[in-house]
Amino acid sequence: MNMTTLMTVALSLGASAAFAEPDKGVTVTRAGTQPSTAGPSTSFTGAVRVDSRFSATAPATVSGGTVTFEPGARTAWHTHPLGQTLIVTAGVGLVQHWDGEVQEIRPGDITWIPPGVKHWHGATATTGMSHIAISEALDGKSVAWMEHVSDEQYAR
Repeated sequence: MNMTTLMTVALSLGASAAFAEPDKGVTVTRAGTQPSTAGPSTSFTGAVRVDSRFSATAPATVSGGTVTFEPGARTAWHTHPLGQTLIVTAGVGLVQHWDGEVQEIRPGDITWIPPGVKHWHGATATTGMSHIAISEALDGKSVAWMEHVSDEQYAR
């Protein structure tokens, strides 16, 4: 059955007119086509690099990127309105939620931070760490940055 016949049948059965729109296709963003950016000092302590950031086209709200932390580097405390998923790809890292214990994370580990949970993540003092960070926006906002993690908090 060709596409015209399929759409005619679907419309006669009450399918949405939106079905009649042809698929827009798949978009591939090639590795190396987006520049690396330095993690801003307002949101990070130490040397941090953000690569291959992506954000979905509306109505989707997901975004993400690969974040690389040099030893001792870390995020500031922050929250995500719809949560965040971290997938560790290299090195050894740390993650902590407010009033929680610092937890070590390693390649292959997946960390879920629930919506609104104040937390930080980064490298250990002696080993760098990279992770893929994925979050969704609510009303156009995917993160709320807060104060920096103190050296005392980091050393716990």
